[in-house]
Amino acid sequence: QVQLVESGGGLVQTGGSLRLSCAASGRTFSLNRMAWFRQTGGKEREFVAVIGWRTGSTDYADSVKGRFTISRDNTKNTMYLQMSSLEPEDTAVYYCAAEDRIRPGTYGYWGQGTQVTVSS
Repeated sequence: QVQLVESGGGLVQTGGSLRLSCAASGRTFSLNRMAWFRQTGGKEREFVAVIGWRTGSTDYADSVKGRFTISRDNTKNTMYLQMSSLEPEDTAVYYCAAEDRIRPGTYGYWGQGTQVTVSS
């Protein structure tokens, strides 16, 4: 099992910045990839960014490229999402997710979510 706890959400004005954190515990040695997703209202959860836990390789949704940066600190078992040039459309609950190496292709672990609100 892997436990994930997000933090860092809040209220920010358009153009501002926030940094989200996701602390992992438990079977962290088995992590393959970690990712950020977001969800608003009744919409489906949307992919934001992903990082290889060992490789550090990254990928982003087109909507956040150039504005968001995903990173991780393996020594602290923590993943980050640095968000800049925030727009009202970025308002959502942000979730971190983890993929276990023994179950590739599925994000089997999820955090509880942290609210990000961008005011216009």
